[in-house]
Amino acid sequence: MTSRFACPPLHTLALAAVLLVAATAPGSASPDPAMTARAVIDRIKAHVGIPWTEPTVDTFKAGDPDTPVTGIAVTMMATFDVIQRAAAENRNLVITHEPTFYSHQDETSELEQEHDALYKAKADFIAAHHMIVWRFHDHWHRMTPDGIMTGMVRALAWGSYARAGDPGIFRMPETTLGDLASSIKQKLDAHTLRVVGDPEMKVTGVGLAPGFAGSSINRHVLQRPDVQVEVIGEAHEWEIVEYAADANTANLGKALIVIGHIPSEQAGMQECVRWLKTFVSEVPIALVPAKQPFWEPEGNRK
Repeated sequence: MTSRFACPPLHTLALAAVLLVAATAPGSASPDPAMTARAVIDRIKAHVGIPWTEPTVDTFKAGDPDTPVTGIAVTMMATFDVIQRAAAENRNLVITHEPTFYSHQDETSELEQEHDALYKAKADFIAAHHMIVWRFHDHWHRMTPDGIMTGMVRALAWGSYARAGDPGIFRMPETTLGDLASSIKQKLDAHTLRVVGDPEMKVTGVGLAPGFAGSSINRHVLQRPDVQVEVIGEAHEWEIVEYAADANTANLGKALIVIGHIPSEQAGMQECVRWLKTFVSEVPIALVPAKQPFWEPEGNRK
């Protein structure tokens, strides 16, 4: 009796047998499960090259860490705008350098008690889009070299001016304070950059302190005889800004350039993207830049 089913050719059966043996052989690879946010962060912890130290602000801030990752958005600050753009790009894991909920520790209890409408809108959006936010601040700074400083020096093209063993201090060809400020503004797209000091002052020694370094650190940089100008992200205006203004009045040959917090560290998170791509290849990774929130009105206002 003739079978109703055609017998596959012998070469097809042989190939199937080979594939079956290969699939069941000891040590054979099987498809990886979807990479979760927790798995990404565990991999980061394994690659920082320094002990993971507690307590730290480098923790999950929102979302379920066991959510599969569709893409990674790296940013300087997880603003609502950044989170919305990350969601639109199908990047549901946001790695942010600065806080998400308006305080260093991302403490939200007061916001919840106050029924803060902005907090609710942002948290609800994160939940509705199955997003996860994780902060990478302490250990990115503690790495050798400091990840933020590395990225900023690259963006400013100051690598050849760096002082060996003296991070954050640069010896450059003589320029003026005005020209230095204009160069920084252009390279970092820092459109609301501010300067304290004489624009014609000659500059060869520069100190760089991205972000908010604090008054003591900033003051010690400006006290150095080999530094004429310090470049910072932000500061209390009644501390280092007043100090620089008084030093200018006293004709001590000192100046200050205030870039703004976001542009003073953003290139450091672009550096983080480059670093992450060396050991995370399963999902796409990109910088979703935070926007400088300040703007200048046209014309001069007194």
